[in-house]
Amino acid sequence: MTVTKPEPVSQGKARLTSAIALLVWFGVVLQLVLSLQLAAANGKSIGQGLIVYFGFFTVLTNILVSLTLTWPLAAPHSRLGQFFAHASVRAGVAANILFVGIAYHLLLRHIWQPQGWQWLADMLLHYATPAIYSLYWGLTRPKTPLSWTDPLLWCLYPAAYFAYALARGPLVNNYPYPFIDVTTLGYGQTLLNALAMMVAFYLLSLMLVAATKLRN
Repeated sequence: MTVTKPEPVSQGKARLTSAIALLVWFGVVLQLVLSLQLAAANGKSIGQGLIVYFGFFTVLTNILVSLTLTWPLAAPHSRLGQFFAHASVRAGVAANILFVGIAYHLLLRHIWQPQGWQWLADMLLHYATPAIYSLYWGLTRPKTPLSWTDPLLWCLYPAAYFAYALARGPLVNNYPYPFIDVTTLGYGQTLLNALAMMVAFYLLSLMLVAATKLRN
């Protein structure tokens, strides 16, 4: 992936990007506060609360969206600013956050009933951010064509998360999602579930690439 010179950002686009970034950061910080409060209520330390918080793919991907929106605005000529502004990176982030929303709606929304502030955090992280960022990406993406091989690169992020979740699970005795809970399912079924999720993500990514080629 080559680093391209950042395109000038219009004032209107900068304001829109800032507004969306603030919304996403609000959801991320709200969930952090709620996670630390829950940890304290259960007699756990701040460190233990942070371990749980940073164990969720949803949280990490929302943070990734926040960085993708914020860094090119704050430091457009920096290496990270140029990285997050790259067409393939922005598209990959869109694919991952969209997958968060779809997977949550289909697999996880039935297993708990959040209330109050937790309900708001849940809506922001799982529905608002996936919908708003995906729409924002679709409307503002650069005209640089995406490649059919880009989804293979985008798969590295969820694959790295899966390895991370399996590595941390025995250390903290916690697996954030029931479909990768080794203690309940065993490694065989967990790996099959992960493979199915990766295939679903890859197909979704191919659909995004196809959509961009139809519009170009």
